[in-house]
Amino acid sequence: MQKIVTAGSTVIYLFAALSLIGMALMIMGWSVYEVVSNVPVRGEFIPAMLQAVGTIIIAAAILDVAKYMIEEEVFMNKELREPEEARKTITKIMVIISIAVSIEGLVYVFKAGTKDIKLLPYPASLIIVSVFLIVGLGIYQKLSVTIEKEDKKKAIQLSMEKI
Repeated sequence: MQKIVTAGSTVIYLFAALSLIGMALMIMGWSVYEVVSNVPVRGEFIPAMLQAVGTIIIAAAILDVAKYMIEEEVFMNKELREPEEARKTITKIMVIISIAVSIEGLVYVFKAGTKDIKLLPYPASLIIVSVFLIVGLGIYQKLSVTIEKEDKKKAIQLSMEKI
């Protein structure tokens, strides 16, 4: 029964990942189409280009999530056995999110610069959130690596005591 459930969940994750890949590719294609179709329209090209950059960044983040799903949920064993594996998984997800947020903030900074300077607080807050994500991830990395080292020392001590 467990093998059936495991195989079923693997198929579901694979379907979800392939669906995400398909949607991300459609988003990218549509973005390129929008830019190409706005080339002859005066005054519409730069906003269309900035919008396309933002949507392609989102599509790239979606591709990263799909890649993660395939690597971790389809090809790897689903249970995280070690704290190091959990740390690496959380790190991958947080890096994807922080990159997407920071680049999206950068795109919106350019948009605000072309439209109205009063729109600048929103993209600035996105960049600040991205910085906090990276700082938080660094703190998490430091704390979890310290705990992992302590756990390894305890495991070595226990194995030495048994001998």
